[in-house]
Amino acid sequence: MLAFAGPGLLSGEGGGGSVRGYLLHRVKPHLPPWLAVGATGVASALGHWRWADSAAAGVGLTLSSVLLTGATWWAGKATSQQRRLHSAITVAAGSAWLTAACLAGPTAGPLDDLFLMGGPVVALSWNVRMVLRRNDADPQGDGADKGLLEKVGLARAQIGQAKVQPNRVTAPLALEPGEQTNDDVSKALARIASALDLPVSAVRYHPSPDSSRRGELVIVPEDMLAQSVEYEGPSNLGGSIAEPLVIGRYDDGAPMVLWLPGDPETKRNSTHLLIAGGTGSGKGETALNLMTEILSRRDVLLWVSDPKAFQDFAPLRPGMDWSAEGGADTEVMVEAVKAVIPARTRWLGAHGYRQWVPEAAEQQTSREHTCRPDGRPCGCPGMPFLVAWFEEAANTLRALGDDAFTGIAQEARSAGMSLVVSLQRPSYDQMSTSTRASLPSVIALGCDPRDEGFSLPEAVIDAGAHPGAWGNRRPGYCYVVSPGIPEDRYPSPGRTFAFSARATALMEQLAAWALREGATADPVTAGAVAAVAGRAYTGRTAPASTPAADGPRLTAVQGDDMNDGQGHGLLVDPEDAGIDPESELPGDEEGDDAPIFGQETGRKPSPDEARELFALALEEFERAGQMVVGPVDFMDWCDRNNLSRSWVSKRLKEAALDGRLEPTNATGRWRIVPALAAA
Repeated sequence: MLAFAGPGLLSGEGGGGSVRGYLLHRVKPHLPPWLAVGATGVASALGHWRWADSAAAGVGLTLSSVLLTGATWWAGKATSQQRRLHSAITVAAGSAWLTAACLAGPTAGPLDDLFLMGGPVVALSWNVRMVLRRNDADPQGDGADKGLLEKVGLARAQIGQAKVQPNRVTAPLALEPGEQTNDDVSKALARIASALDLPVSAVRYHPSPDSSRRGELVIVPEDMLAQSVEYEGPSNLGGSIAEPLVIGRYDDGAPMVLWLPGDPETKRNSTHLLIAGGTGSGKGETALNLMTEILSRRDVLLWVSDPKAFQDFAPLRPGMDWSAEGGADTEVMVEAVKAVIPARTRWLGAHGYRQWVPEAAEQQTSREHTCRPDGRPCGCPGMPFLVAWFEEAANTLRALGDDAFTGIAQEARSAGMSLVVSLQRPSYDQMSTSTRASLPSVIALGCDPRDEGFSLPEAVIDAGAHPGAWGNRRPGYCYVVSPGIPEDRYPSPGRTFAFSARATALMEQLAAWALREGATADPVTAGAVAAVAGRAYTGRTAPASTPAADGPRLTAVQGDDMNDGQGHGLLVDPEDAGIDPESELPGDEEGDDAPIFGQETGRKPSPDEARELFALALEEFERAGQMVVGPVDFMDWCDRNNLSRSWVSKRLKEAALDGRLEPTNATGRWRIVPALAAA
């Protein structure tokens, strides 16, 4: 240090940089006890001059001494026992000497000697205490902090004043400059947890965004999530979807929330959500928590695809605007979501919305949000927020390709939509990297330790988040990463509410409320989805049934029953079509009993007849709500009409050229364009 001091310091020159200034700076913290001793001596001389012959003053000084000592003992209860005792003894000794000196005189008897010997001893005792306290707080000493940091390879790190909260200790940490980085702390978290005999999820590190060697070490000694909390109903019935959705609680008792729409005032972006977790990790209950919150809001539509036939979500199904049970119905939903994005974006832009906000769901009565060129209020119906939820999405991705959601995820946020994808393992062999990158929010439940990187960002894992430590042993435990949540909350575990049998009645009541009070599809969204899905889309006002329940059932009929007497029923049950199966088929103009197309059993129809039959078959599929077809759906029909599958494939391609069909992501699968849209 002296080599860098310079001549000014060594010569005593330079004011604040001199030896005198340095010594004064070092001595100042130790001066208060000595100043107190000197002030006591001066006060004794003044007191003796004033009260030397006053008996009343003696009583008052004695009582004051006792009261001051008692107050010191009471005030020190929040400090250590040693400091409390030291303070009380100091005050008692000083006040007793001052009382005697004021009454008898500072130099009477042994009082002057007691002052000259006792005063420095008392002052020095406080100086020694100050020096020892600094050494104890120094992480380079032999305290417990140093021992812990030495064990985990961070001996030169410095721990600042810890902040102690109920079940949470937060301590600032400064690492050795040039020798250690925040990455070293992240790698040592497991060893710190081992040294403290805690689970690895109980120790986290929040690196400072402004420094690569500073951060906060957080320790949660007790698992407050061990006791599950029952679901008691929605947090904000009738509120807006733009308000926080409460899905559980964190390990310190704080509510676990997330947002789906964005907020231009707080600069929060709209988001898509990935729900990931292994079998038995609690994905079903997590989905119930989020679905109930969505359905309890007044300005949102919920579309759900569930290949498991809504096994977990049956009580909520009546409140959904659209539900699909997987397979072809899910293919139609995916295509419908793609179709509504440009329609919704166009409407929002025409009404002056850069992104969806709650005002967009209300009737447009302001000049600020009008689509009229003259600037007058347009009065257009509002557009609710839209959530498209794909449960067990691995099935959909296998059927439609790993990039089935890529376009949706990249474009839907600007259209007032959120995509929710739930699957067990979001690995790159199931979901394309582009899709995964477009799902910025995640609820990561227990998983295989090797799959943590598929669910959570690397920075969150480095900070101490480890869903792999739970596996399926802690259902409902999760980490939530989403816009609007403070980043230091990302590595904090939470637990979703538990749904017992009692919650079924609450869900049924909520679905009834949503059906009665919830938003219905706006004309723009409804028109766009109807142009793609036809009768497969029912809307929230439809009864709780499968989409195809209201249409005729497709059945395999044989022989002479192929025709229903109306010229368009090859695949329709006669009872569903309103035809009496016992009635005679109508004849031709000459009165014979030949079928309409004049074909005999086993005879191949003419090309024109076959094309007409094919067109009628497409109509029946559309009426039944089956909007995605392929050659496999025509197998029985080909056998009955003596037509080859290759012929059907050619007809499918011709229908696509005519605009009656559109290809889907799956090879050999075609989406039926509703008749009105095709026309």
